[in-house]
Amino acid sequence: MKLSHFGFNLPEELLAEYPAENRDESRLMVLDRKKQTIEHKMFKDIIDYFNEDDVLILNNTKVFPARLYGNKEKTGARIEVFLLRELNEEQRLWDVLVDPARKIRIGNKLYFGDDDTLVAEVIDNTTSRGRTLRFLYDGSYKEFRRKLNELGETPLPKYIKREVQPEDEERYQTIYAKNEGAVAAPTAGLHFSKHLLKRLEIKGVKFAEVTLHVGLGTFNPVEVEDLSKHKMDSEELKIEGQAVEIVNKGIKNKKRVCAVGTTAMRAIESSVSSNGELNEVDGWTNKFIFPPYDFSIANCMITNFHTPKSTLLMMVSAFAGHDFIKKAYEEAVKEKYKFYSYGDAMLII
Repeated sequence: MKLSHFGFNLPEELLAEYPAENRDESRLMVLDRKKQTIEHKMFKDIIDYFNEDDVLILNNTKVFPARLYGNKEKTGARIEVFLLRELNEEQRLWDVLVDPARKIRIGNKLYFGDDDTLVAEVIDNTTSRGRTLRFLYDGSYKEFRRKLNELGETPLPKYIKREVQPEDEERYQTIYAKNEGAVAAPTAGLHFSKHLLKRLEIKGVKFAEVTLHVGLGTFNPVEVEDLSKHKMDSEELKIEGQAVEIVNKGIKNKKRVCAVGTTAMRAIESSVSSNGELNEVDGWTNKFIFPPYDFSIANCMITNFHTPKSTLLMMVSAFAGHDFIKKAYEEAVKEKYKFYSYGDAMLII
């Protein structure tokens, strides 16, 4: 399939600027691949589709406040710095994106906070907007990280045009987020409330937690018509023994094994044994899933509504079938479902 197969017109008013008032009260579109049917529900109705010993695979990554604003030495120009990943703890080296990039050169210093106690020096160019920064801070590593958290803000996606608000810190985070390291939330999980998870647990549904630290590469536009030539950025991935055991038992007993989100799906598909079971892993993945693709682990998926021509839409199309997803998205637009991070959800069974 080619890039042009994944374009569609999305009215601007369908972009979700704010989350639903209650996490589990966003809308839910249910796609049945076998029957080729589409149903309209509320997210909390998801409990009706799961039974005892079915498995939900959750990405427990935690978003850190990755967006900082600093001032350039001498000129005082305001510069946005987006922390991507830590390269060296001891030397406090980070890969970042800067905006506006044209003003930031090797050797420049940036000052953060009202008291300028945190300073960063640009030591390398990585891409047109990418830089490597060395942070200079008079304190322990723990104090330095605390300072970053204090100065940083929740990295809401760029298409949300409003200012970040205090409640975003809690809402742009799944309730089961544990392991800090993501610069964007695994958004399918944002729909789960504590109450809904408890009800699923009482019903006997099992939870397998994996960690995939979502990077900005997930959102990089695909710029090649031939999808096989698109390169995904690597993201850190960890799947431990307990999750492997729960998932493989679900597969063996022919239960519903459901990936909550494209990141959970990419995580599990990045570590499959030759006999189609999940393996433990501690490393990185740059796996890109697009049609046609044979999935090994999950037979069910929860996801949000994604951007035209995005890698996320391509993965969902590979899972549900391109024509079926096309039909579902046309219906979503007609029925005014909300799209993207704070939008509505889709269950594919």
